[in-house]
Amino acid sequence: MKYLSANLSLLSLFVLTSWCSGQAVTNKKYGQEDKFRQLEEILPTPNGYRTAAGEPGPDYWQQEADYVIDVTLDDKRQSIHGKETITYKNHSPHVLRYLWLQVDPNIYKPDSDSKLMRGPGPIERMTYDRLKGLLARDAFDGGAKIIQVADTSGKELHFTVVKTMMRVELPRPLQPSEEFEFSVGWEYKINDANVDPGRTGYEFFEKDGNYIYEIAQWFPRLCAYTDATGWQHKQYLGQGEFTLEMGNYLVRITAPKDHIVAATGTLQNPDEVLTAEQRKRLEKAKTAKEPVFIVSPEEAKENEKEKTFETKTWVFSAKKVRDFAFASSRKFIWDAMGHQVDGNDVMAMSLYPNEAEPLWSKYSTHSIIHTLNVYSRYTFAYPYPVAYSINGPVGGMEYPMICFNGPRPQSDGTYSAGTKYALISVVIHEVGHNYFPMIVNTDERQWTWMDEGINTFLQYLSEQEWEEGYPSQRGEPQAIVQYMQSTDQVPIMTNSESVIQFGDNAYGKPATALNILRETVLGRELFDYSFKEYARRWKFKRPMPADFFRTIEDASGVDLDWFWRGWFYTTDHVDIEIEGVDLFVIDKGDPDANATRKKAEKESKKPTLSQQRNKELEKRVDVYPDLKDFYNSYDPDKVTEEQRKAYQRATAELTDDEKALLESSNRVYRVRLKNLGGLVMPIILMATFEDGTEREIRLPVEMWRTSSEKCSTQIVCDQPIRKLELDPYRETSDVNRNNNYFPPQLEPSRFQLFKTRRGQRGAGFGGENPMQRAKKEEEEKAKAGTKAKEPETTKVEEKAKPAEVKAAPAEKTPEVKPAAKEPEMKQKTEPTKAEKKKKKKKQKEEAIPAS
Repeated sequence: MKYLSANLSLLSLFVLTSWCSGQAVTNKKYGQEDKFRQLEEILPTPNGYRTAAGEPGPDYWQQEADYVIDVTLDDKRQSIHGKETITYKNHSPHVLRYLWLQVDPNIYKPDSDSKLMRGPGPIERMTYDRLKGLLARDAFDGGAKIIQVADTSGKELHFTVVKTMMRVELPRPLQPSEEFEFSVGWEYKINDANVDPGRTGYEFFEKDGNYIYEIAQWFPRLCAYTDATGWQHKQYLGQGEFTLEMGNYLVRITAPKDHIVAATGTLQNPDEVLTAEQRKRLEKAKTAKEPVFIVSPEEAKENEKEKTFETKTWVFSAKKVRDFAFASSRKFIWDAMGHQVDGNDVMAMSLYPNEAEPLWSKYSTHSIIHTLNVYSRYTFAYPYPVAYSINGPVGGMEYPMICFNGPRPQSDGTYSAGTKYALISVVIHEVGHNYFPMIVNTDERQWTWMDEGINTFLQYLSEQEWEEGYPSQRGEPQAIVQYMQSTDQVPIMTNSESVIQFGDNAYGKPATALNILRETVLGRELFDYSFKEYARRWKFKRPMPADFFRTIEDASGVDLDWFWRGWFYTTDHVDIEIEGVDLFVIDKGDPDANATRKKAEKESKKPTLSQQRNKELEKRVDVYPDLKDFYNSYDPDKVTEEQRKAYQRATAELTDDEKALLESSNRVYRVRLKNLGGLVMPIILMATFEDGTEREIRLPVEMWRTSSEKCSTQIVCDQPIRKLELDPYRETSDVNRNNNYFPPQLEPSRFQLFKTRRGQRGAGFGGENPMQRAKKEEEEKAKAGTKAKEPETTKVEEKAKPAEVKAAPAEKTPEVKPAAKEPEMKQKTEPTKAEKKKKKKKQKEEAIPAS
């Protein structure tokens, strides 16, 4: 405990000092990184295309590519045969001599970079299934065969395929504001998604001999050409996704006649491909309060049996989209429900096999609608007319208006809570991708976090609006703590193909950062306004990271360069320590009170070990008393009259307010903080006082401006502080809570005790999910109840005795139960020879006397 001097200057200093002011330290920024250094030297220079405010400039442009595609799905050979006509519009100020197209199926070629760069995995413990899969992947050639590239007159154009990219040379340079039309013919084999997985493929159902096709990245499509990167033709390696141009699509899909097809866009020929009853149900679904079956589970089972090789063509049209995908199968159940999003009519629809029931009909379409509601509130109204969720072999993947989602129940229709929430979450996530990056058209090949991280953040907000206590896997600050301590991190601002720990880096960390920015740094009102402004500015346009950073700062009015630098450009983590706490109380200056206090302090101190032992030593002054003088009896702590008068004069000059302060019981606690993790953050302290009351203290991040390693603050209070806690609401992803307390305390980690038991590896308790266990218990109860009600044979015989049957009224005849429902009685039968022999032997044994 320390005391403040009672002289007037220090009293004034005490009055003027704010309890939340930072420690006055010499600014020695050399030797430590400047965490508040501005990002201007890193971000690209603003120009006419992209302004310093983070919005599209007056000269902003982007290219456009329109497609007319005819494609045939071959259900016998599991292959695609297609021809497309592309109209490419050059809105840039540049002259183009060639065009670059993505040919994504080439990732399935045996010599593709994606396959060659795959690690071998644990070869020492190779399973049969894994070896079978490795051999199948090496043997499968799913690369696209380009049949022809030609202009509108049919003249062939020279093209060069470079792995997953194709360069088409133009017959003459394409000038600004001109457009060029050409056609491409191609074909390829579809991958078995269970053997060679990816973002597309088929699933084969052995029990009924049918397929589900989820077809994506299936046609040659224009690479993005932008003001920021020129041609974005980084090779497709499987991790970094896509950067494409917006355009309009007309797609004609020829599939087996008994297939149901869903696709990006609206169906143009329902009269040709749907039955009258299906069209009637679709009309009913537009205004329904619950999802309506367009194809029922029973009808889907009937379709599975047909397996016709006749075909029909489904025609879809989509406006202002950057990609196109479709799904096809005779196994599909189809449900739909109409919904309005800010006045825009949307059909939310789900397609899935009977193997997905009852989970999918209960949750998929509702999850779509919930996503559109929440995302639209934080960004803009969903602009498209349909939104599909499809169950098939792809675990989770998004395209405009359609997404593929994998979770299914077990074969008996039961499912775990994990499966239920996995389905809801993946539908929210993949439908949410319509906003980022399908409409806010970010560069996924370069910056995964701009679509996955932002989308995961909105997914978290949507999940929390689904139900109380929703088990979100990402978004909460404490969920990312383990990753933040990892030694093999890379910054979020890392190229997609070079990201390590992809899920945590590109999904979890940016989602958490945005949640912290919303809740702790800016507050919900400022953040939500700024985030909505970003979405509005870049709707149907192509933002870069700088546009996001600048827009949030521009709309919020808060300098956030420290935040972007720390969370996105470094691998620092949050670990703030309460290094120490000093207590100061007011020294009133009363000499008598001070003397009493000092005497008490001296008396309360135990003598040191040496002092205790030295008492036994003979002292020279005791042997020679003449050596003692004035100072041997002098008391330096004795109060003089002059000191008393000086104190009285000083207090007489004080104002009434100053006297009240002098007599107050205020205490000043200096809290010394240390930044161990490197990431500067606002400081949240919870002070618990002696009477149990609490005070929440929030200090701005600027506390660390003069030193990013240490800072301190003061807390003024009129009673003792019993406990201090840093980050009490776990809102900053602080990785070590053991140093967040004063006095120090440890947060317990728990361990469990297990009995050694042998069983199936990876199985839950009893190898069952909770739903299966509950079902089994119900069956056992019902079975036990039946046995309890079943009458004994003797009782049946007694009931059958005429004397025991009550006489019925004269006007009624006694009710006779059908014989089939009577308890079955055992008939007496003659014993077999073996039974007779056994009985005889037993009788003989019983006759032998005991020894």
